[in-house]
Amino acid sequence: LTPIHTCTHCCALFIESWYSPSLCCVVPPGCPWLWDNLTCWQPARVGEVVVVSCPELFIQFMSEEDDGHDNYYYFCLYTPLGKLSRNCTEGGWSETFPHYVDACMFDEPNGTHEHPDMYYVSVKALYTVGYSTSLVSLCTAMVILCRFRKLHCTRNFIHMNLFVSFILRAISVFIKDGVLYAEEDSNHCFLHTVECKVVMVFFHYCVLSNYFWLFIEGLYLFTLLVETFFPERRYFYWYTIIGWGTPTICVVIWAVLRLHFDDIGCWDMNDNAGIWWVIKGPVLASIMINFVLFIGIIIILVQKLQSPDIGGNESSIYLRLARSTLLLIPLFGIHYTVFAFSPEDVSKRERLVFELGLGSFQGFVVAVLYCFLNGEVQSEIKRKWRSWTVNRYFAVDLKHRHPSLASSGVNGGTQLSILSKSSSQIRMSSLQAESPAT
Repeated sequence: LTPIHTCTHCCALFIESWYSPSLCCVVPPGCPWLWDNLTCWQPARVGEVVVVSCPELFIQFMSEEDDGHDNYYYFCLYTPLGKLSRNCTEGGWSETFPHYVDACMFDEPNGTHEHPDMYYVSVKALYTVGYSTSLVSLCTAMVILCRFRKLHCTRNFIHMNLFVSFILRAISVFIKDGVLYAEEDSNHCFLHTVECKVVMVFFHYCVLSNYFWLFIEGLYLFTLLVETFFPERRYFYWYTIIGWGTPTICVVIWAVLRLHFDDIGCWDMNDNAGIWWVIKGPVLASIMINFVLFIGIIIILVQKLQSPDIGGNESSIYLRLARSTLLLIPLFGIHYTVFAFSPEDVSKRERLVFELGLGSFQGFVVAVLYCFLNGEVQSEIKRKWRSWTVNRYFAVDLKHRHPSLASSGVNGGTQLSILSKSSSQIRMSSLQAESPAT
């Protein structure tokens, strides 16, 4: 069945139950279920106004006009559905206001139809490249931080959890695109399988976890500057609970509410604002708190840089402050505050480019700043490299000078240990010989 036939069948069942013979053919007061060949209107009492979204059939129609199945994916995700209303009067349902054509057809201001194919395809290509780059760089950074034990500390453990949240976010985006929009057909918005709902739950969990670990990065740095001594290990335990546990609770509550009150489609549309705030509320709260922590840290840095204990002229102080500020912006996710509190239907194109396009590179920037360009990481890598080259040089040198040792099965590491032991014994014997003379 096509989506329009499915909706017609569902509405027919509601109408049939409304006039059920078990009710002795008594029609309840008010306006009954109504199917106007496009939308199913639920019953209402006299004086009530029923407001519904435009039928998703219009999105399908507009995407087909743009001559491409992929366009339907972007219409489905990013095109706001208009609103329709009917008033229940004593004489029955009123006419639809506004008209379907006025509310549901997406036009340019000059009256010509909008062709978003190249724009949305460019946005998809941009965030695909961004998340792929971030995924590779973050995995490399995780290997480096896990490989060297001297880098194991609370600060880097928090960085590693943030890296994992970015990795999961990138993976969830690719899984969502692969599962929801794998087939090039016109039914993306009408998917309602368990598989796609689980994917959306996983996607929201990864995104929410990423925001919470950005918040923890800010909280940890602020605590580090404010408090002189604090138990980092115990704090890290609570950081872990907040970073991974709180998103779990929020997403479970959201999934239960969607299942019982808004089990429509694949859960990728958020028409019910009350339920959507279960996810949106914690995200906005983390962004707002992180912004406050960011301002507080900048104030502390200004006070510390202006201290007489720190040398340098005024220009060098402002240079350090600017560099510190630029380093903190991607770590705190401050760029999310640009559109965080604006309505979702305002500056939609700019929001897409900023949050999807540029935001997809945030993981790459964080990995570069806090791993690849980190002085501690670089010095540890250089130390390991020097140690490896020295050991390799001595192993090759001993192999050429003492072929008998090499052929006897003694490896380079054993040869070095024998030489070090013999040299220590020679030094000890020389000291014992000199001690009676003194």
